[in-house]
Amino acid sequence: MKAAVGDRIIVQGTRPGAARRDGEIVGLHHPDGSPPYDVRWSDSDRVTEYFPGPDARIHHFRHEHEAAAPVPPNPHLFAD
Repeated sequence: MKAAVGDRIIVQGTRPGAARRDGEIVGLHHPDGSPPYDVRWSDSDRVTEYFPGPDARIHHFRHEHEAAAPVPPNPHLFAD
C-alpha cells in the first residue's frame, strides 16, 4: 500500500455496527509512501498515526507533481 499527502484513506467497519471511518493523509513517515501515515480523521478532526489493516483502502488523487502527459493538438493516427 502506497500513499501521498492529500490522499484519502477509507476504513470499512469489520464488525456489525462498526462505523466506516475516513480521513486525509497529512503526513508520511517514509519517502516511498509506505505506512504508517499521519491521518486527520473527518469525524473528529484529530490527527493520529495509522497503520492500515486489510479493511483499509486509499483513494489516490492526482497531485501537482504528477502532471498529465501532453497530448499533441492534432495527433497523427494513420500511417502514410
